[in-house]
Amino acid sequence: MAKDATRLFTPAELQIYSLISRSSGIKAREIARELGLEKTEISRWMVSSALMRELCYQDKEYNWHALVRQQPPYEGLYEFSGWYGTVQEFMAEDENTWLNELEQGCRRIGRNLNDTRGLIHSFRDCRETMRRLFEDLREMSSLDTSSWEIVFELRLNLRRMIRIYADVLVITPERVFPLEFKMKNAVDPDEVLQAAKYVPFLEILFGPGTDIYPALVLTGTSELFTEAQIGKTDCVLPVCSGDMLFNVFNEAIGFLG
Repeated sequence: MAKDATRLFTPAELQIYSLISRSSGIKAREIARELGLEKTEISRWMVSSALMRELCYQDKEYNWHALVRQQPPYEGLYEFSGWYGTVQEFMAEDENTWLNELEQGCRRIGRNLNDTRGLIHSFRDCRETMRRLFEDLREMSSLDTSSWEIVFELRLNLRRMIRIYADVLVITPERVFPLEFKMKNAVDPDEVLQAAKYVPFLEILFGPGTDIYPALVLTGTSELFTEAQIGKTDCVLPVCSGDMLFNVFNEAIGFLG
């Protein structure tokens, strides 16, 4: 499993970043006052911390901003997404419109589309799986998923330290579900690691109070819902087929009782 990202950064760094990412622009002296620190210490962190260098920027008025705000709506997230919108918007789009928008978004974020035939097929496969998920949730529960947000092809990789890749993110008011899709029918330990790899950085990106529930989705099989060990750790990751993806959400939300 990836190294815990919170251990890469000090508590002070995490506090500073969280304060910046929850604001609409804040000066170093205001950060210092809010956190009870010296302004010189804040200025030092802004220069030396990879967290601040890679996920924050300063405007002409010397206000600090996060590239992605740490509260809904997650302003800035679109800039790193192939497709980003609400579940209602996703379900309303026909396949060709959605696919065209996704391809345009992938080019915008630098996502390689060279493997056109296989990649586009996987995009369509992923879309159908997600549509089935939200149809299942509508039939099985009283959940209103229309305002949930969904991201396809997240690529946040501007510099060296912080990298976040995800096939799909489903963002609810209290939880984020990063989903790794594979058109396979068997569990590969390396792919389990891949599905869990960016969770610590997502915890930082979305902030305290937001739980992250990753899963590996194997669309080449059916009626599968199990757990797989993450590397040599004691942690496990949900693994499911596309038709059983609703179980991942039920495990977190508990709508089936």
